[in-house]
Amino acid sequence: MTARLTPKTVFLLTLPPLLWAGNAIVGRLVHDMLPPVLLNFLRWGIAFFILLALAGPVFRREAGLWPYWKTYALLGLLGIGMYNALQYMALQSSTPINVTLVASGMPVWMMLTGWLFFGVPVSRKQVAGAVLSIAGVLLVLARGEWRHVLELRLVAGDLFMILATIAWSLYSWLLLRAKEPAAIRANWASFLLAQVAFGAVWSGAFALGEQALGAIPVHWSWTLAAALLYVATGPAIVAFGCWGAGVREAGPSVGAFFVNLTPLFTALLSSAFLGEAPHGYHAVAFALIVGGIVVSSRRG
Repeated sequence: MTARLTPKTVFLLTLPPLLWAGNAIVGRLVHDMLPPVLLNFLRWGIAFFILLALAGPVFRREAGLWPYWKTYALLGLLGIGMYNALQYMALQSSTPINVTLVASGMPVWMMLTGWLFFGVPVSRKQVAGAVLSIAGVLLVLARGEWRHVLELRLVAGDLFMILATIAWSLYSWLLLRAKEPAAIRANWASFLLAQVAFGAVWSGAFALGEQALGAIPVHWSWTLAAALLYVATGPAIVAFGCWGAGVREAGPSVGAFFVNLTPLFTALLSSAFLGEAPHGYHAVAFALIVGGIVVSSRRG
């Protein structure tokens, strides 16, 4: 599935990668303050109560959600309970460059998932767009020197990120399968709350398992509190709301290319907040990634 990109769709699909880049930076800053799966649970627990104030009526019987609870339980498992938990886990044993590199395979996984499980054909333009987009991501990760990519070695954390990417691909395709009352999806907060409610349950169960296996203690501070507030609002509520709306308009395959803007934004944010000056290859990478988006979304 491809769709003509409009300014609105571009905005909806560009804002989430920017917020997710901030999530990666904040997540790295607090990685030694609390366990990764617990971080995911607290993130979505806070998001749940914020969304509850905005869209609580979605849980009423007349809203029509409960006959489709299995669908939302699956969406909550894949997009809420698994993806970020696996990403945070990956960062415990793998380097950020490896984790981001594995995640850059999103367009490939998205196309394979659509083809294998949803009967969506893959076009040559999508393949060409994937090559351009991934090349741009690799250029950022290699810091303009391809030899850095050849030096990478996969570890356990990279496998966690592969699982996370597959989970996100399935989640994105399932967003298109609307069987519940249209009113639920018409309100972005209601649609997200329905997912977060089940996702928070999954996240809580996973966090209990993490504690049972032995996890580092939580080191509470105002810095951690501010970090939790950010990851629960920007990368969670705002980003997921925009992503869902953008994917419904452009399709998961096109959306996957926008995800590849995340490492580029991460590099730019690192430059702004960590004092690392931008380089010429950032501009080249941006052109490659945008080129991949344009090529993959063209018709005819």
